[in-house]
Amino acid sequence: MNTMISVNPATGKVNGEFGMNSPEEVDTILKKASETFLEWRSLAAAERAVYLEEVADVLRKDKQDLAETITKEMGKPIKQALPEVEKCATMFDYFAQNIESLLEPDVVDGDPSALISFEPMGVILAIKPWNFPLWQVLSAASHVLAGGNTMVLKHSSYVPMCALKIQEVFEKAGVPEGVFQTLLVDGATASSLISRPEIAAVSFTGSLPSGQKVAEAAGRNMKKCVLELGGSDPFIVLEDADLEEAAKVGVSGRFINTGQTCISSKRFIVAESVVDEFTSLFVEKTRALKLGDPLDPETDLGPLVSGEQVELLEEQVREAVSMGAKVLLEGGRLEGEGYYFSPVVLTNVTPEMGVMKNETFGPIAPIISVRDEAEALKIANASEFGLGASVWSSDEVKASSIACQIEAGVVGVNGFFRPQANMPFGGVKKSGIGRELSRFGFYEFMNIKSTRVY
Repeated sequence: MNTMISVNPATGKVNGEFGMNSPEEVDTILKKASETFLEWRSLAAAERAVYLEEVADVLRKDKQDLAETITKEMGKPIKQALPEVEKCATMFDYFAQNIESLLEPDVVDGDPSALISFEPMGVILAIKPWNFPLWQVLSAASHVLAGGNTMVLKHSSYVPMCALKIQEVFEKAGVPEGVFQTLLVDGATASSLISRPEIAAVSFTGSLPSGQKVAEAAGRNMKKCVLELGGSDPFIVLEDADLEEAAKVGVSGRFINTGQTCISSKRFIVAESVVDEFTSLFVEKTRALKLGDPLDPETDLGPLVSGEQVELLEEQVREAVSMGAKVLLEGGRLEGEGYYFSPVVLTNVTPEMGVMKNETFGPIAPIISVRDEAEALKIANASEFGLGASVWSSDEVKASSIACQIEAGVVGVNGFFRPQANMPFGGVKKSGIGRELSRFGFYEFMNIKSTRVY
């Protein structure tokens, strides 16, 4: 039998090996999801809400164990893994509290004979990445299941322990068997599932190339898909910004999860009159970060997820330097066990460099100087991605005006936008299609049905 191997990126040692599902087991899982859907959708919204609340309770009770699993399997510092679990619980609380209002039919123009209702679509295939191994799954599952759909998960091959732990959470919560199930299969098998008649739609988070393959398969089979892909998020600092706070939040926004975050700040675009002061503050605060054992509660930066990721970042830095970038803070691969890469800060970068055009999924921070707001906006929007952004200025009206002109799905003004239950999350351009979270994410996987009585 084929196996999926879990490796601790802090040591390079194997956590465990897990048997992958056979084709017969996949058939059984999909059949169970389809059969359970008919039962799950028929429950009253209040009944589903009780199950969601139970999931939130289990997440909180098992928070330490779940967080340690995240840390051991993909290297996230434990002090960031614990809040990830808590945030998942909060998400289930939110949709448990709002199911009934979200499912309330709309009466059109006060005419009770004309109604808009919201009905679940069926079995949703979730294909999710390793970098937020609980959040990426459970943030989607919370509203998908709340609406009456069922879900099967194909998680990243880097995190099979997390994938199995998530299913265990639903089992402990007493959620009916078949509402949420984990599949341990490879990427090719997951792509083939999109054509299966049991699958109604796909929720995907991951890289642009993989997302394009999912979109192609979904389109070919006329299946709805929501895609949350990469980002190359601009962080604009204007000359009247609070530089101390901007540098503090910029360092946090760039290096959270050791920089392995789709929505992290990735391109620092700074007014030339303050670029030296901002850069000095940024480097000072970056130097203060503690890199080391991710299970140590004082650690800020853990290992990258794999040796391949280390090599990719090394190549991105080499390319930038070969094109004229200067290394202001020289980090890089650390010798010894594990996949550690200390932060690199680059200056003298140009928009043509890969670190400014592509997604840097790790602790690399390029800083570029601009003459004015117009140039800052031009560089910010000169990307095929459009996920998140930040704008910093003491003039909130001006900053908000610039925020409106940035091509992105989410923007923080004088702050770093963090996904939350009551606001939609997603991108534009090649950062994705559709939205997760809030009522907008909820309705993505619902049939919005118009009914008129004549």
